[in-house]
Amino acid sequence: MFSKKESKQLREQFWISFGKSFPRKWILYNTQVKGLSLKFHFDMKRAMVSLDVEDLSEDRRAALWDNLLSLKAIIGEYLPDAQFEEVYILKNQKVLSRIYVQKEKVSIHDKNTWEDTMIFFKGNMSLLEEFFLEYQDVLKS
Repeated sequence: MFSKKESKQLREQFWISFGKSFPRKWILYNTQVKGLSLKFHFDMKRAMVSLDVEDLSEDRRAALWDNLLSLKAIIGEYLPDAQFEEVYILKNQKVLSRIYVQKEKVSIHDKNTWEDTMIFFKGNMSLLEEFFLEYQDVLKS
């Protein structure tokens, strides 16, 4: 096992390495749609690229989620393995809605899985951003 300090250093090394390997400005939190963000997540069990609906009133979150569900078939064209969860509870008990793809059996603590994870991130986030840019007007309404 790793100490908290070692774990933090490995996480920092991964993200720095990812940024150097794929130098690109990702949309991520800058969607200009309140409560909607694109995210990368990598922990000791999996890697995930997601579109999160959060920080909104229940009514606004439900409306934005309904807009996304109306585009479910189109999202499936971009990300065929996308999972849709209207209620996704984070470890800190925060509730959000999430569309995501994930890669199992990778670990941020295992440098042998980093390259595959970076390729997974780049490919899937590029597709998610492509979808978002094409349909952002629908999501802003």
